[in-house]
Amino acid sequence: MAKVISAETKSGWLLVSPPFLFTILVLAVPFAIIVGLAFVGIDQGRVRVPLAPGDAERMFFTFENFARVLTEPVYRSVMLRSLFIAVCVTLATVALAYPIAYFVSFHVAPSRKPLWIFLITIPFWTSYIIRMALWRTILGYNGIFDNFIGLFGFEPANILANGVLAIIITLSHAFAPFAVLPIFVALEKVDRSLLEAGQDLGESKLMTFLRVTLPLTMPGVVAAVLIVFIPVVGDYVTAKLMGGSTNPMIANLVEVEMLRKRDHAMGSAVAVTAMAIVTLISIAFVLLNRRYLGARR
Repeated sequence: MAKVISAETKSGWLLVSPPFLFTILVLAVPFAIIVGLAFVGIDQGRVRVPLAPGDAERMFFTFENFARVLTEPVYRSVMLRSLFIAVCVTLATVALAYPIAYFVSFHVAPSRKPLWIFLITIPFWTSYIIRMALWRTILGYNGIFDNFIGLFGFEPANILANGVLAIIITLSHAFAPFAVLPIFVALEKVDRSLLEAGQDLGESKLMTFLRVTLPLTMPGVVAAVLIVFIPVVGDYVTAKLMGGSTNPMIANLVEVEMLRKRDHAMGSAVAVTAMAIVTLISIAFVLLNRRYLGARR
């Protein structure tokens, strides 16, 4: 017998269908094209979009693009630099965000917590380009930071000349609110009676934090890490304006391959490789966190 679909189920499908189709067209189809182009080779030339006359007949399936990404020094160095910056930014952001979220959750009156969260989101009110211009003024030669340390007799540091460090500082500031909010939500869910019980049993505040508070808030930390790490790897503007031409990241390399060289196959291979690496690192981090929580229990 044919299964009868209820009116409620039909209305549910009708409600979900438009955003589902929109997602397929806007996200899934372009992603499939990028993945497909990454495996395409062409005799005596590069895969370009749109294809030149006769290119379709000379196209073939290959792993050569991925081999170049993983073996050629230029691609490998950019990949490692991007991952290094992403790890440093993630560690710095979470390390700064956790004390802020802890203070707001445990030491601010409930009536004033919305105000503090509101203040944390204020950086989003300003254009990202303007914020980077301000950081260039702060970190540049004879900028605000150099003038400040000059008061104590130090030579100008000119941090902006160290492109990687300038990128890390700027991205850490930009993504700090993204890390504060999920950690704050996790801290708000912690049962305060558990902390009181730990201290009643003779534990110090530090050990209570390490054995009770931190494990209970690890889901928020994991969310903060993923929210920061994944977009930082693919950052384009900050590396362009703060790092200069000598410190490109993955997105800058994709831009060079796609728009300047017009080699869409290599650009796609770089992008797909970056996505695969980020996915593996993210999955490994989540699995290690689950193992840590399981061991703690």
